[in-house]
Amino acid sequence: MKVTFEDVKKNKAVQTYIRMADESLHAMGYTEHGFAHVERVAETAREILLTLGYSEREAELASIAGYLHDIGNVVNREGHAQSGAVMAFRILDDMGADPEDTATIITAIGNHDESAAFPVNPIAAALLIADKSDVRNSRVRNTDISSFDIHDRVNYAVKENKLKITKDSHIELKLKIDKSMCAVMDYFEIFLQRMILCRKSAEVLGLEFWLMINKQRVI
Repeated sequence: MKVTFEDVKKNKAVQTYIRMADESLHAMGYTEHGFAHVERVAETAREILLTLGYSEREAELASIAGYLHDIGNVVNREGHAQSGAVMAFRILDDMGADPEDTATIITAIGNHDESAAFPVNPIAAALLIADKSDVRNSRVRNTDISSFDIHDRVNYAVKENKLKITKDSHIELKLKIDKSMCAVMDYFEIFLQRMILCRKSAEVLGLEFWLMINKQRVI
């Protein structure tokens, strides 16, 4: 059975796991990892593959992986990519999903966290870029600026975020950062490993990854 993105999005168990996973991370002081994040990751991963000429079905698998990628946080932040992949397998299997589709999705989910991430296929590569590029001030939930940690500062400092694939075969993440809130080096302290993963993922897709901060290329 060809399970669709809409099928997954409407699944009550999926909705519950996303909501409760985000509640757990909120309690631990993490930035937003709820519906806004997973919907953005799902749409970005889909658009990356469609722009590069991949099939509608491959793009849909990337969007499903994007929507489900953080459900493992309901178990624990540690190892959430692997627990999320196991949970996604159970959900998709119960929905009667095609085994090859299921395998593709859970492979991408299981390879998205920095501690053990690798862009093993185009779906995984699109998910990694979509997830790691989602840095924005609306993800910060702490309302007390004086108590911001470095993660809060870095996200809150981002005033604009644009990801696009250019005609000369590179993918650009363009950020506008308020330097009064966070230095560029603060950004790299938090996100360097993620940007390296974006570069590796871009290579899998036949692209070069560029990071632009305040109109200056830094990677």
